[in-house]
Amino acid sequence: MPTTALISSRATQALRQSVHPALRRLAVEETDEVIVLSGSVKTYYLKQLAQETVMPLRGARQVLNRVTVTHD
Repeated sequence: MPTTALISSRATQALRQSVHPALRRLAVEETDEVIVLSGSVKTYYLKQLAQETVMPLRGARQVLNRVTVTHD
């Protein structure tokens, strides 16, 4: 079972490797129980994509998606 730091590192790395520049700018914070995504994107699709990107890497923790959608 991966450690908390490793899961966070993998989640951050997965977003940084996205083909979508907006996902590369999102912040990832974590505790023993949750991974929190924050930042902003321009579409609900990108918000959902960010969440789906880290879901396989969460271990037993929940993912809290605090990404906001801005229509600049």
